[in-house]
Amino acid sequence: MAPASFAPKATKLVDKVAQGLTDENDGWRFRYVGDVDCPEHEEPLLKDSISRFVLFPIQYHEIWAMYKKEEASFWTAEEMDLSKDLHDWEERMNDNERHFISHVLAFFAASDGIVNENLLTRFCGEVKVPEARCFYGFQIMMENVHSETYSLLIDTYIRDPAQRTFLLNAVETIPCVRKKAEWALRWIADRRSSFAIRLVAFSAVEGIFFSGSFASIFWLKKRGLMPGLTFSNELITRDEGMHTDFACLLLTHMRRRPHPEVIEMIIKEAVAIEKEFLTDALPVSLIGMNADLMCQYIEFVADRLLVALGNDKVWNATNPFDFMDMISLQGKTNFFEKRVSDYKIAAVRNGAASDATTNKVL
Repeated sequence: MAPASFAPKATKLVDKVAQGLTDENDGWRFRYVGDVDCPEHEEPLLKDSISRFVLFPIQYHEIWAMYKKEEASFWTAEEMDLSKDLHDWEERMNDNERHFISHVLAFFAASDGIVNENLLTRFCGEVKVPEARCFYGFQIMMENVHSETYSLLIDTYIRDPAQRTFLLNAVETIPCVRKKAEWALRWIADRRSSFAIRLVAFSAVEGIFFSGSFASIFWLKKRGLMPGLTFSNELITRDEGMHTDFACLLLTHMRRRPHPEVIEMIIKEAVAIEKEFLTDALPVSLIGMNADLMCQYIEFVADRLLVALGNDKVWNATNPFDFMDMISLQGKTNFFEKRVSDYKIAAVRNGAASDATTNKVL
């Protein structure tokens, strides 16, 4: 989660967003497939039971396996090496590139706090099965690591204290970041939509809202720039991919699921906002990327997410960026099993040091 000062700001913004929610034209909230008459409190994942206090015997093996995979991928902000980044930042990058990357980092720094706001105030209280709670607990910790990482990157690259403060308060100071934040906060504030609908929305936050920005940082890697930033980006991309996959997995366990048209509507909204963010508000042309190809890439990622959510593709887009082949959010092929920087912590046996260089998820 973001620094402690973020929490009250987020709460105030959630309240403000909630005031803008209306009951008009919201029939889509009540369109479902599956067991359409299943009450929310009877959903297996959400149903109260005293058994939730005991972990074993494992009942949801796929959910448990996702938790163990996430647990094996633990890393900390201290493992970044930023020794070469400052030289690249000051000597090899131009003003446009510095502006773009600093604003992307500002969005990231705020977004992890928003994801945690949702987990802490909504999802963790709604989901009752211990296997899923284990995953969410670990996800909260990793979002804290991500937030610390982005804050450290801003603190390292930005020398001017006023500019640093401006970036660390991006939800309030940068309109294009605020727009993305308000879309996510709208779902946190939403008391009418089901858990399943909000699950889809936050799969879009982590699966789509981050996708173009991740790609822009990998573009720097292709050019041999900012090794510390790009390495941390690999680790965080992997983590966010797992979080998105977990949302898709939980949706398969819901008896009453959002209608495919509702899922498509939510994903299309997120795609439109992400396209605007990276082609208009903060254009990728600033770092020499092609805006049309970035839009195509966002559509490609969204199609993958739609399939993972049980929908058909909308855009039938192909991946235009060869350098993203290894880390794009893929469906059945788990990209985080192919990552270059596979940061898996091996089991510690007989007091031996853990091995953090394994290239295969066991």
